[in-house]
Amino acid sequence: MASNWNASTWRGFEARHLPAYPDADKLDAVEKTLASYPPLVFAGEARALKAELAEVAAGKGFLLQGGDCAESFAEFHPNNIRDTFRVLLQMAVVLTFATKQPVVKVGRMAGQFAKPRSSPVEKQGDVELPSYLGDNINGIDFSPESRIPDPDRMLRAYSQAAATLNLLRAFAGGGYANLRQVHQWTLDFMGRSPWADKFTDLADRIGESLDFMEACGVDPSTVPQLQGTSFFTSHEALLLPYEQALTRQDSLTGDWYDTSAHMLWIGDRTRFDGSAHVEFLRGVGNPIGVKCGPSLEPDLLLKLLDTLNPSREAGRITLISRFGHEKVEAGLPPLVRAVEREGHPVVWSCDPMHGNVVKSDSGFKTRPFDRILSEVKGFFAVHRAEGTHAGGIHIEMTGQDVTECTGGAVAITDERLADRYHTHCDPRLNAAQSLELAFLLAERLNLERAGDKAEAA
Repeated sequence: MASNWNASTWRGFEARHLPAYPDADKLDAVEKTLASYPPLVFAGEARALKAELAEVAAGKGFLLQGGDCAESFAEFHPNNIRDTFRVLLQMAVVLTFATKQPVVKVGRMAGQFAKPRSSPVEKQGDVELPSYLGDNINGIDFSPESRIPDPDRMLRAYSQAAATLNLLRAFAGGGYANLRQVHQWTLDFMGRSPWADKFTDLADRIGESLDFMEACGVDPSTVPQLQGTSFFTSHEALLLPYEQALTRQDSLTGDWYDTSAHMLWIGDRTRFDGSAHVEFLRGVGNPIGVKCGPSLEPDLLLKLLDTLNPSREAGRITLISRFGHEKVEAGLPPLVRAVEREGHPVVWSCDPMHGNVVKSDSGFKTRPFDRILSEVKGFFAVHRAEGTHAGGIHIEMTGQDVTECTGGAVAITDERLADRYHTHCDPRLNAAQSLELAFLLAERLNLERAGDKAEAA
């Protein structure tokens, strides 16, 4: 257990991007109510994810982390949960087939509500209001009443997270993730994408492999690994009163876990020296992610690693780089070299979304697909050059047929962004673009494997 730590010691540190609740008594009552609720996840599940991530850190797997930019109350629907889940399944199958390694599947789901904002206020015309901070804090409607932080929203977020987790567990273990269902995972509107055809071909090959196993006397229906999958949840541990209220001491080990999700991460804006968010997460046993952007110096990264993982436990830390396509090949190597030099066992993952936001001519925030792909390629090039394992990808995506990121094989243009621009915060890849990225990433991984084999020969 972390020394001189308890679930509330973060309150003595600098906490940025937290809301100022006008009613302290109401906030205290909500925190006490949440603290009395059952955990959303269990410590053993968090330890299982950590073990899988330890394999990734050792170069024996790949991390696929994806989901909504910011979950909303308005779009909470079982179909939306199902569609995002099955696109992640499709991506995982593509990557598993390419790498011949297990793919660890982690959703940005069941808790990804709060969002840090670049400005504390939003201005429309002559009216200035507090910024929207996520549905578990305030409302997206541009009105004074909506933008007041309301502690009761945390209770609604807990309920939505619990229902989402319940459905995800049912999908993962109840037959939906059965490889015999692989043909059923393609969403109807993806039929116009050439990558949907390629996935159909891959699904045919998987079906033939299962038929071959059965012909050899191995019944696929008796192999648990083919009947379901492990699926974990994650979100940014931004709203610390909520996270503290859901932190529990494990009865088996005595260690503390944040039971709001299996994995939590610290954002680029909250991982500074003396951060309350770092202080809170250093004491919980969950796997922890750290966003690493252009402003992060190697010395501070090493200090963060010593604070968050002093025992250097494999699988504990995932470093999520987010530089932008033009900066990744210059900015990432110093961090990789420093971590490698000090011997910290980490998973390196690429977030190609946050550094590639542009404002379109039509006025919408968007992320061009070619820039996203370019950062992924740069990330792999850096790790290839440094001799380290490019271990994962972290994307904002949805199973819905949205038009928020331009480009890709479906060729979303600037003019089409207004067609179905539904995000509550930042633009997301749609299902077709997500699958396309998975196939292009698989090609890159195959090239890496071929290069490794050639060097070994």
